[in-house]
Amino acid sequence: MPAGVVTASYIVASILFILSLGGLSHQESARRGNVYGIIGMAIAIIATISSDRVSGLGLIIAMMAIGATVGFIVAARVQMTAMPQLVAMLHSFVGLAAVLVGFANYVDPGVQYEGAEETIHEVEIYLGVFIGAITFTGSVIAFGKLQAVIKSAPLILPARHWLNLAGLLVCVWLGAEFLDAESTGGGLIPLIIMTLIAFAFGVHMVMAIGGADMPVVISMLNSYSGWAAAATGFMLSNDLLIVTGALVGSSGAILSYIMCRAMNRRFLAVIMGGFGTEGGTAAAAAGDTGEVTAVSAEETAELLQGAKEVIIVPGYGMAVAHAQHAVSELTQKLRSAGVKVRYGIHPVAGRMPGHMNVLLAEAKVPYDIVLEMDEINEDFPNTDVAMVIGANDIVNPSAQEDPNSPIAGMPVLEVWKAGTAIVLKRSMATGYAGVDNPLFYRENTRMLFGDAKDSIEAVVKALD
Repeated sequence: MPAGVVTASYIVASILFILSLGGLSHQESARRGNVYGIIGMAIAIIATISSDRVSGLGLIIAMMAIGATVGFIVAARVQMTAMPQLVAMLHSFVGLAAVLVGFANYVDPGVQYEGAEETIHEVEIYLGVFIGAITFTGSVIAFGKLQAVIKSAPLILPARHWLNLAGLLVCVWLGAEFLDAESTGGGLIPLIIMTLIAFAFGVHMVMAIGGADMPVVISMLNSYSGWAAAATGFMLSNDLLIVTGALVGSSGAILSYIMCRAMNRRFLAVIMGGFGTEGGTAAAAAGDTGEVTAVSAEETAELLQGAKEVIIVPGYGMAVAHAQHAVSELTQKLRSAGVKVRYGIHPVAGRMPGHMNVLLAEAKVPYDIVLEMDEINEDFPNTDVAMVIGANDIVNPSAQEDPNSPIAGMPVLEVWKAGTAIVLKRSMATGYAGVDNPLFYRENTRMLFGDAKDSIEAVVKALD
């Protein structure tokens, strides 16, 4: 394929990627955004492998076939509850690819530069490998925490900030040694040592971040993977990879900022870690009795039938129980009975931004009744029933009322201000942040224990 056609294809693919990001920003246009992204990626792949610069086409196609098969099988089998883990693992692949491409590009005898061009190219390699290595191991640790293979509690090492600073300074010194290497490939030793330090830095950085901050970690690693891809684009002189990496990197950075605002956290505070320790407790608010009031599905149905306005707050427990379709059926029943039903979505519900929105869209819940936290929070005092389905930390009043709580200052959905708050949970266990929730002991709170799907189906049956 002529170079001009490849360039034109890259421009079209870049436009489609931008349209894809725009479409994914709204529920109504998300499906269209996905289609744009798929078409753009198909054009990018075809244009790249058809370029005159690419050789070994048979091997490339064979590897693509293997990768596509594995990807299809994994995507078909993965549960919606495991989407955060899948995203973290995909980020790790991008980071590892950046590391491998960096090393291959450095030792490739066919890549010859002189003077300033050589220096710039080596800087691109060094930064690409550095960012990629951090992204790789950080994403693997994030996967382990989300999968519960690794404890979600932060690992706080003595003098950990000094360790990070020392590692960074050593990497800077190694970078100077790498650039000063006289012979071709002479900087391989500093590059390898830096890579090992970056691997360790990625592990330490995410291990020090507690479970409550994992949504921010996911978006942060998304940003890192984008910048790693952009650095790879510079190494390979691939304009599309540079543009795509910049889009992913910048959008991930913006999303990280949004997540930090949603949790009332500073980005540097997240990186420093220590938030969301296990075993944390929330001081009991005034009026808490220490005892919970349990209700049956039939009693829950009566409360819902007598309500004029209901707000449903879904959480990770709804995803685990695959209860979204039962919740959608409950919504239809109540709306047909004249009850005003809406959903309140916290930005970090489900351990990944947009997780609950995707589940509700899958269950065909109307988009116009699914509202963000900021849009609906002030309506709880005028709501008869707030129904919390498998959420914990995002409805914890200690975030507002207890300055000593580990989640103090985190914006939450104020369900306790409704006439009655019905909480669906399997048990009294704490949420992912490991913080007790005084909501369960409020006088206007009712606990419906059991599997969320079974409980909702029982409530729907009681409504008949």
